[in-house]
Amino acid sequence: MAKLNMVQAINLALHEEMERDPTVIVMGEDVGVDGGVFRVTEGLLNKFGTDRVIDTPLAESGIVGTAIGMAVSGLKPVAEIQFEGFSYMTIDQLAAHASRIRYRSRGVYHCPMVVRSPYGGGVRALEHHSEAVATFYVHIPGMKVVIPSSPYDAKGLLVSCIRDPDPVFFFEPKRLYRAFKEEVPEGEYTIPIGTGNKLSEGDDITLVSWGAMVRVCQEAMKQVEDIGVELIDLRTLSPLDDKIIIDSVRKTGRAVIVHEEPKTLGLGAEIIARINEKAFLYLEAPVKRVTGYDIPVPLAKLEDYYLPDAERVALAIREVAGF
Repeated sequence: MAKLNMVQAINLALHEEMERDPTVIVMGEDVGVDGGVFRVTEGLLNKFGTDRVIDTPLAESGIVGTAIGMAVSGLKPVAEIQFEGFSYMTIDQLAAHASRIRYRSRGVYHCPMVVRSPYGGGVRALEHHSEAVATFYVHIPGMKVVIPSSPYDAKGLLVSCIRDPDPVFFFEPKRLYRAFKEEVPEGEYTIPIGTGNKLSEGDDITLVSWGAMVRVCQEAMKQVEDIGVELIDLRTLSPLDDKIIIDSVRKTGRAVIVHEEPKTLGLGAEIIARINEKAFLYLEAPVKRVTGYDIPVPLAKLEDYYLPDAERVALAIREVAGF
């Protein structure tokens, strides 16, 4: 079994799904000739041609709007937004149209499309190139939001997204693109949308995260080896697998949530609300969040101060465990 990084795993998923299903189309800025700015779509143009790998104009709303028309007409477009900070222009198309097609047509039509985009900080990029914007899309009824934390999950989740009958925003943590490799099978396998993954067992505290912050949590756990930490990788933000969280909190009685999105109205707040609704009497301490701040992601020199790191997470674990 080959060991792949996340870029290679996503590329493999696209290759295999385009071979399997001739209705799958890849489109976006520079996805063809250049193979994408991070080379995620490298090799697709040579293999599948310009009818199925489409270099688009620099117009994010137009890319997603065109993909909606394709999806309703029977194709399965995978549209790339080159950086997550450019996705704001797509919100109107996704909120007003893509997410409503099934509801609007009373189930007659579906909108099977995927929007892919690099996501989050950690690479010291320019403004609009390092933002964690998933919360915007979690707020849209009818949209699914997926964020993998490993090459294996990236491939299995992307295949599920492409085959899903509804629109999915698939965010790719760019700081993990080439951070590590792991075994990724060739051939078909899927990971169901809406299912979290328990990465470690523990009895003292529940640690919840997703995307690049999962690796940060794993680093933090090395600093608190005397505390039994149960680490949960959500993988899907919408629909949220709150059962895996609630079951864990009922066992541990404590929880810390880690995300790089701003704190206010981030998904951490929703998770805390669900814990309060479904496991309040099991809590032994207030739930704590370790997050980005309510400011724009700063430029390179200050980025490390903005993003949660292992030290901040370890401190939160100790504070909650010692309450």
